[in-house]
Amino acid sequence: MLSRRGFLRTAGALVLAALSTAAYGIGIEPRRRPRVVTHRIVPPGWPRALRLRLVLISDLHACDPYMPASRIAEIADQANRLGGDMILLLGDFLSGMMLGTQVPPDAWGAALRPLQAPLGVHAILGNHDWLDDRQAMESGRPGVVKDVLDSLGVPLYENRAVRLEKDGQAFWLAGLADQLLPARGLDDLAGTLARITDDAPVILMAHEPDVFPTVPARVAVTLSGHTHGGQIRLFGFAPVVPSRFGSRYAYGHIVENGRHLVVSGGLGTSVIPVRLGSPPEITVVELG
Repeated sequence: MLSRRGFLRTAGALVLAALSTAAYGIGIEPRRRPRVVTHRIVPPGWPRALRLRLVLISDLHACDPYMPASRIAEIADQANRLGGDMILLLGDFLSGMMLGTQVPPDAWGAALRPLQAPLGVHAILGNHDWLDDRQAMESGRPGVVKDVLDSLGVPLYENRAVRLEKDGQAFWLAGLADQLLPARGLDDLAGTLARITDDAPVILMAHEPDVFPTVPARVAVTLSGHTHGGQIRLFGFAPVVPSRFGSRYAYGHIVENGRHLVVSGGLGTSVIPVRLGSPPEITVVELG
């Protein structure tokens, strides 16, 4: 039988462990230098002569004091050093936090300005780029984030596809509008793919991974963020994932019926300033 003293020692140890875990999840893991996670993929039918290195930055959630402009500038510098052919910004630039304050758009924009890659920097919007921009929500049109991206010369893909080339090999980069906001979303997968006029491979940016079951095999790889890898992962399992599919598309490289999806763990935090078992990351996708 457990003595009173033994009970108090056990209870004290559990409380200390809980406090230490909370302190780590709030004060240490979210502020770590992002790890670099690389996925090497050869999609079916991918041209043998085409090799692409994509650097993905997702879910910054610019917010003081958790993701200040100075940290975003460090992330941009780290991304530049990864030698990507393209840098893809997968949405959720705005805060989405219950605590803290929004970083002024011109400040996080200035932090991202140094981003550069041989085939350019390209972007889509996330749900918080609507939800945290009241004017955009009221008008139904992209607002402050689009303005910042325009000032940086970064093209925004809202149900849009563009044909690009590397070493004489063509491919398409496509991007969906957000699937959740405003109202029930503005994404148009069929209309976006209808813009593609030849059989060159297609790379699709989609902030939320929930569209993946409807993405045809015509798309070589779908690139998403949004989930933060669950933001809190216990023994590799994320108890809460913002997806109607639960943990099915929570994180990483997923293959279904020969189709490829990569879900970045992202960089910032949403709603609460906690990351536990899901450290910030810059994701690299090597194709070919």
